[in-house]
Amino acid sequence: MNDTAAAAGTAPGHDEETTPPVPEEIREAARLSPDHWLGMVDPTWAGSGEPPNWAVVGQWRADLDGEIAEWRPNEEYRPSPQALDWPAPTDPVDEAVQLAATGYGPGEAVTRTLAAAEVAMLLGPGRTPLSAVSPNGEPVVPVFTSPVHLQAAGRFGYELLPAVDVLDRLPEGHVLYLNPSGAVSMTVDSTALRTAAEEAESASASGTDGPRSAESTAET
Repeated sequence: MNDTAAAAGTAPGHDEETTPPVPEEIREAARLSPDHWLGMVDPTWAGSGEPPNWAVVGQWRADLDGEIAEWRPNEEYRPSPQALDWPAPTDPVDEAVQLAATGYGPGEAVTRTLAAAEVAMLLGPGRTPLSAVSPNGEPVVPVFTSPVHLQAAGRFGYELLPAVDVLDRLPEGHVLYLNPSGAVSMTVDSTALRTAAEEAESASASGTDGPRSAESTAET
C-alpha cells in the first residue's frame, strides 16, 4: 500500500451519518487484502475494465487485521439513477434520459430512442399543442413517453403520435419537453431529433448503425 497516497484527504474514523453500510463483499475483500484501500463502485456502472473515478462512490480502508477501519468518500463521484433512488425507468426513452442526465449513458441515446417512440402530447384549445415554459424559462411543449408520466401530470386532453410528428406542430421557438412529471425531465432540440429520425431511416435502409446526433438538456 502507498501510505502517502492512501492518507491524502482522508478523515479518520467513521461518521455514522455519512458512512454507507459496508457491503459483505467489501468485508470479505478486506479480510483477504489487509492494509489496503478498497473501492466501492456505483452498481449502475457496467463498463469493461477499471471504472472511471466518477463512478467510484468512495473507498474503504482495511486495517492490518483485515477489518474495515475507515471510509473515504469520492468528491468526484456522480450518483447514478439507482443511487439517487429514482423510480425505475418506465420505457426505453425514460431510461436513456435518466442515464444521460447522470452521465451514465450517452446523450445521443435519448434522440435515438425518442425518434422511434410514440408520445402523448398535451393539447390546448383547438387541439393545438399545449405551450408551457420550462424551469429555465424556455418555451416548450410537454410530451410523455409512458402512461405513468402522463397520469402524474394530471387529467388533461392529449393526443398519441410519433415523437417526430410533433415537430411539425411545434409553435415557433418551442422545443419538446420530455416527461416533466418524472424524476428527471429533458428538453430536446428539434433539429437533433429530426436528424436522428433521418439517420435511423437511412441506417435501416442500409443496414448500418443508428443515429449519432443529440442535443438535450436535463431538468431535475
